[in-house]
Amino acid sequence: MTDDHSPELTALDPAFVTTSRIATGLGLLPFVIGAGVLEIAQVLPPGSFLVPMLLLYTFAAFVVPARKYRHWGYDMGTDRLRIVRGYMFYRDTIVPFGRIQHIDVDQGPIDRRYDLATLTVHTAGNHNSKVALPGLLHADALVMREAIRAAIRQDVL
Repeated sequence: MTDDHSPELTALDPAFVTTSRIATGLGLLPFVIGAGVLEIAQVLPPGSFLVPMLLLYTFAAFVVPARKYRHWGYDMGTDRLRIVRGYMFYRDTIVPFGRIQHIDVDQGPIDRRYDLATLTVHTAGNHNSKVALPGLLHADALVMREAIRAAIRQDVL
């Protein structure tokens, strides 16, 4: 997959970058505070804890989410969901609708603020039995869930 998404794949919503940055920033905040406390305690020379932590924080909260967004896409066909992600470690997952047991649409507080959701499909078996697709507009995730349920219903009839 290229940086601009393959033409056959649908990109995640651009707000995914923002929500990922916020979530990562909040997750790393205790480590930045801890590094600050160690700086104040003057255990090692000034900057020994805080500078590396701030560099890691900046990379993880600003660079990584944009890269994740550029290297993540999906395609929903009539009988399957394909999710492609990764740059160095590339993963192309195809989930046939006939294997899906149930479907979740999840929203955390940050996602809810930006009207995003994660579509999670649970399949039969144990390898990759849970496949998540984050960064969807909430309305799109609901439409996808209903389309998958309709396709599953068709298979049962």
